[in-house]
Parts: sequence; C-alpha cells; structure tokens
Amino acid sequence: MNEGIMIALIGLGGSGLGSLIGVILSSKLTTYRIGQLEKKVDKHNCVIERTFILEGDMKLVKQEITDLKG
Repeated sequence: MNEGIMIALIGLGGSGLGSLIGVILSSKLTTYRIGQLEKKVDKHNCVIERTFILEGDMKLVKQEITDLKG
C-alpha cells in the first residue's frame, strides 16, 4: 500500500476517534449541567410553595387581629 494512503488513513482514524470522544464528553457535561439546574429549580419551587403557604397564613393572622380589635 502506498505510504501516503496509510498516513491519510491513520489521520482519518485519529480525527474520527478524537471527534467521537469530544462528542461523548460534551454530552456527559451537558447532562451533568442539566441535572444541576434541575436541582436548583426544585429548590426554587420549594421556596415558592412555602412562600405561598406563609402568605396564606399571614392573611389569616391579619384577619384574626382585625377581628380581635373590632
């Protein structure tokens, strides 16, 4: 086989392998970052739910105070 063809095939194999590894690592990083964002969103949603409940409780307390004054 011609020397130039062998070098081209080796270069092609190296490029293909490098690209494949890059895609796999990038996919893993993206999956990890999405997981971290989901955790942050869950924490945020928990805070929003607790705030909503506290706001409801505050309305009741304000109403009770108004009833005691009146």
